[in-house]
Amino acid sequence: MSIVRRAITSVTWNILANTIYLVLVLARSILLARWLPIEVFGVYAGARAFVGLTATVPGLGMGGAFVHRAREVEDETRAATTHFTLKLLFTSVWVLLLGLYLIVFDSTQNRLAVLVIMAATAVSHLTETPNLILQRRVMHRRLALLQVLIGLLGTSLALVLGFMSVDQSSDNLALWSLLSVHVVIVLSNVFALYVWQPVWRPRLAWSPDIVRYFLRFGSQNFLATLLLQVIDKIDDLWTKAYLGNAALGFYSRSYTFATYPRELVARPVNKVSQGTYAALKNDRLALSKAFFRTNAFLVRSGFFLAGLLVLIAPEFIRIVLTDKWLPMLNVFRLMLLFTLLDPLKSSVSLLMVATGDAHRPIPARLIQLVALLMGLFWLGPRLGIEGVAIAVNVMMVIGMAFLFWQARDYVDYSPRKLFLLPFIAVAVGVFLGRAALRIPGVLGADWRTAVIKAAVFALIYGLILLLFERRETIRAFAIIRRRRD
Repeated sequence: MSIVRRAITSVTWNILANTIYLVLVLARSILLARWLPIEVFGVYAGARAFVGLTATVPGLGMGGAFVHRAREVEDETRAATTHFTLKLLFTSVWVLLLGLYLIVFDSTQNRLAVLVIMAATAVSHLTETPNLILQRRVMHRRLALLQVLIGLLGTSLALVLGFMSVDQSSDNLALWSLLSVHVVIVLSNVFALYVWQPVWRPRLAWSPDIVRYFLRFGSQNFLATLLLQVIDKIDDLWTKAYLGNAALGFYSRSYTFATYPRELVARPVNKVSQGTYAALKNDRLALSKAFFRTNAFLVRSGFFLAGLLVLIAPEFIRIVLTDKWLPMLNVFRLMLLFTLLDPLKSSVSLLMVATGDAHRPIPARLIQLVALLMGLFWLGPRLGIEGVAIAVNVMMVIGMAFLFWQARDYVDYSPRKLFLLPFIAVAVGVFLGRAALRIPGVLGADWRTAVIKAAVFALIYGLILLLFERRETIRAFAIIRRRRD
């Protein structure tokens, strides 16, 4: 099967699995938000951010080195065995150091959350090798089915524990309802990758040439990955430290619900894009076409979903999450811009890693980090979590612009064709959607207001794209149909 067909098949599997998974996770998030105390979400988000930041260290950027096509990793078996050995070594050191930190410094409630997430993350590090093997082969069917399994089991267990926490008024059970998902993830990964028709059987080996390659490539990718994690987690850690668990609870849920548009479309596409970019890295024309099509799809779908949620955000919060979450309305709307742009930034970063320049995103991320820290300490104390969200958005726009400028070294594309039309479509759609509120009878019941605003926006957005991109849309569907046949 050709790389193009494997990529299309993989994207199809990922979109299908991701849709099922997101339906389950969205239902779980909604019910837990209605049931659990706001502060519990703050405790959980703080622990997850802390572990996620430190967990970058045992990774050492070696995932990109394994997927990257190079002479040292042509023998997949030797490369996988060496990769697993290094992961085991670095993960053991990380667990030891983080465990000592918990014993000496951390508080009881936060210590439990950090300990559970740390243990689950450590085992997940050791399941990364077979996962990378499947990504390298651009074969995502098993990973897609695994995602569905995790969604089913994780949602079931979390909801049972969440309901019990309400019945017993137990904050401890409430916290476990969030932590239980990590336990399900790690057990499901071990079963699907190592037990049931194993992708690869764990073995230890030490190949000096491969070790040097992993460490050399990984050291270049490590700083970029570490900066990415710092940028991604520092806002949560800052909010917890300066504004408290309740503020972080609102902020983290705003981010969680704002990310669903990104998770619905961008995650399955970006899962496949790195392997596709790596396979096409020596053909600039083919790589440019793959890059443009990938990001054009992300832009058009992302703008639509973000614009829709900006319009119906008040009704969504009141109907779905209840009035106790209304303080997060402005933050939720602000975070939609971040989650709209983040997949595009990730796509460019994956392009650079796949072509062997893992260090290229470092200047952009350094600039982003400086901008974010300045924004947090200037806007955060003055505006609270809204200020944090604004700082994050400014950081994202700066970083994305820099990365897309760098991308011209690898691919040829037109920023105007990529962004202009969907920007116009979303602006007009949001304006007319809000204007629809002036129609008599629209305001009143939240359900009616949300449906009318959404219908107006979807109609306008779709008509604009169809009017100006009709030929490209028909050609894209024709290509997909021929390849399926």
